[in-house]
Amino acid sequence: MASAEIARVVDVVVIGGGQAGLAVGYYLRRTGLSFVLLDAEPGPGGAWRETWPSLRLFSPAQWSSLPGWIMPTGSGSEFPSRDEVIAYLSAYEARYALPVERPVRVHAVGRSGEAMRIETDRGTWQARAVVSATGTWTNPVMPLMAGGESFRGMQLHSAHYRGPDVFRGRRILVVGAGNSGAQIVAELADVADVRWVTRDVPRFLPDEVDGRVLFAQATERYRAVRDGRPAPPARSLGDIVAVPPVRAARARGVLDPLPMFERFDEGGVAWPDGTYRPVDAVIWATGFQAALAHLEPLGVIESNGQVRTDGTRSTIEPALWLVGYGNWTGYASATLIGVGRSARSTVEEIATALSAMNPAA
Repeated sequence: MASAEIARVVDVVVIGGGQAGLAVGYYLRRTGLSFVLLDAEPGPGGAWRETWPSLRLFSPAQWSSLPGWIMPTGSGSEFPSRDEVIAYLSAYEARYALPVERPVRVHAVGRSGEAMRIETDRGTWQARAVVSATGTWTNPVMPLMAGGESFRGMQLHSAHYRGPDVFRGRRILVVGAGNSGAQIVAELADVADVRWVTRDVPRFLPDEVDGRVLFAQATERYRAVRDGRPAPPARSLGDIVAVPPVRAARARGVLDPLPMFERFDEGGVAWPDGTYRPVDAVIWATGFQAALAHLEPLGVIESNGQVRTDGTRSTIEPALWLVGYGNWTGYASATLIGVGRSARSTVEEIATALSAMNPAA
């Protein structure tokens, strides 16, 4: 009879090696706890590896940095590029000698007596605490539309958009009223017959407002809640920041949106008033949900696709924390600069919790 597999044992397993996982790792290395970051990607950079090449941040480098080290400025542009972000995350991982194992895909997290058991495609880990930091990029949302199965053109989510080349000379609709939709329309306008479609009226921030202002507001909201004061209103991080390509496209009238269409047929889309438009491809910039399938064995995922938390700690499974999924796990925690605050408080809480427990066997 074959012997049972021996699990690798650490104090903390962090699932995800993108910006949230690295921020958690930065603070964990100060605690003396043993830990590992399990990353499904083949190399550093997290979800940024999967974004389109022309994507730019909507904040300058110093406002787009993880704890401990400000992102270097490279290309001279005020807003760092996707490649600059990947390079920064790669260098950050090396700078702090973070123990990343990759590629490792986590299939399931469950209980094993007093410990947590993490099943992966490269064996099993056992930990006293688990931090889920898998983000949302691998769980894109695409609405089901009437007639969609008969449409002969291409449909893809913005998560799978890789640039304008395959769309040259074609008739394209980009659906979604956020930053991704606006940036993709702006890029495609130079090479394709592209129209922007939005269910809601897009909200453009004033040209002088970028991520610096948004994060300052998020910080003020955080401090107000912490201090028991009423939280001031804040602009949404989903509102469109007028980075230079978006500003130029808006000035040309490219970003004048159409209302949401009603249905597909084989060759295009139709609106409720009978308007019809032939279409070769539809790009859905319609957002994401938290990628949490690995937590299903714990029974913690609610009907809205989230996990109920007190701060970042699960209220059902006390050995589970979640970092980087958006405001429900900390103000602006899905951003480079915003995740540091959530990561720090999470690690402080883990260290306190584990100090009261027996060491892992």
